[in-house]
Amino acid sequence: MSAVKYDLIVIGSGPAGQRAAVAASKMNKRVAVVEARSVVGGVCVNTGTIPSKTMREAVLHLSGFNYRAIYGVNYRVKEKITMADLAYRVQAVIKTEVDVTEAQLSRNGIDVVHGIAHFVDAHQVRVQGPQAETTLEADRIIIAVGTKPASSPNVPTNGRTIVNSDQILDLETLPHSLIVVGGGVVGVEYACMFAVLGVRVTLIEKRDRLLEFADREIIEALSYHLRDSRVTLRLGEEVDSVEELPLGTVVANLKSNKRVSGDALLYAVGRQGNVEDLNLAAAGLEADSRGRIPVDEHYQTKVEHIFAAGDVVGFPSLASVSMEQGRIASARAFNDKATTSNPGFYPYGIYTIPEISFIGKTEEQLTEEDVPYEVGMAYYREVARGQIRGDTTGRLKLIFHRDTRKVLGVHIIGEGATELVHIGQAVMILDGTMDYFIEAVFNYPTLAECYKVAAFNGLGRLHRYQAD
Repeated sequence: MSAVKYDLIVIGSGPAGQRAAVAASKMNKRVAVVEARSVVGGVCVNTGTIPSKTMREAVLHLSGFNYRAIYGVNYRVKEKITMADLAYRVQAVIKTEVDVTEAQLSRNGIDVVHGIAHFVDAHQVRVQGPQAETTLEADRIIIAVGTKPASSPNVPTNGRTIVNSDQILDLETLPHSLIVVGGGVVGVEYACMFAVLGVRVTLIEKRDRLLEFADREIIEALSYHLRDSRVTLRLGEEVDSVEELPLGTVVANLKSNKRVSGDALLYAVGRQGNVEDLNLAAAGLEADSRGRIPVDEHYQTKVEHIFAAGDVVGFPSLASVSMEQGRIASARAFNDKATTSNPGFYPYGIYTIPEISFIGKTEEQLTEEDVPYEVGMAYYREVARGQIRGDTTGRLKLIFHRDTRKVLGVHIIGEGATELVHIGQAVMILDGTMDYFIEAVFNYPTLAECYKVAAFNGLGRLHRYQAD
């Protein structure tokens, strides 16, 4: 059987693969996207970002959490929330997102081939589909296969009471108590959601703090919120084994000889690249122990015409960043050297409750680099919109250079943080200073006013020090 020829083969239809394929089609290239699932969208749409963020929205709505500060701690939109209530909204959003992705690929003339892809050689990919086998050939290939939850022999998942993040919505009933193993983004996000639903959550993390890449002060605030929601944090602890007892409860045995029991356990320690079916060796490639494919700053692998983008290349594993990586990989594959991007200006969004978002440097990083900086802080309770929304615990932190007054970092915790951060992002990209926030007029009442409050706070501190 002769191979079907394309200018570009993209393996995976998640955010990186989708954006890479569309970018190439805009350059009038013939593109094929290979997708292992029966539907497009990858992990992002089907099991990861979209389901978890939709579930979060359903949790916040049905629990009435955002309005308890106004109407009282017993306020609920729905008294008895079930897993079916959460799954209903999730499935509706997934279906719409799949339809939108399919329409975009079709509109751009991109062929979608469903099946498992594996390399025959550095230019040919064989796709084993549900009904037939096809061989595709291209001068350039982009690998965007994403990741799957990592597994551990110490924690055998069963899809019922011991689950990973792909299986969390398959829980038949809402557990009364939940053990979450892993204090990374996924583990902390789900811990927050279940805690808001009234589930007693125990979060086990072997490091001494959660989310080490984020600002310490912001994470301390998040940890306070978790404890206030009756989440038990077991930091500096590691799971040795997990067992399911005859009555259906789950016990996690810790290396410190502690035992933690719950109705269910979520294992959320890391993710693994989806590379085992690719036969990378046939293309002259290999992945590391976590299934990550090494690339350079342009997402080019050691094989000149093969690129990789998205979660399969490792940190930061954000859907937004994956889209940008896919775009750059596609442009570079076809020698568009003008297409660049600055990772220093990528925002991070963590959908905990309350949500966290940040861009730029943390205080810890600037201290290590001996950069003279000052901090301006604003609390949601200081602006009218915070009172109206009932979020009086949120805060916005601006970090700026003491001499030039340039913005070096923006760190936010509170509802709307992932939207609010983009104002600071624009100022940083345009090389702006704190004076922008002082002089700008923001709509009233909005949370955006926090930027002005934080700027006055920070510059006030600076002037006091200078006066001293």
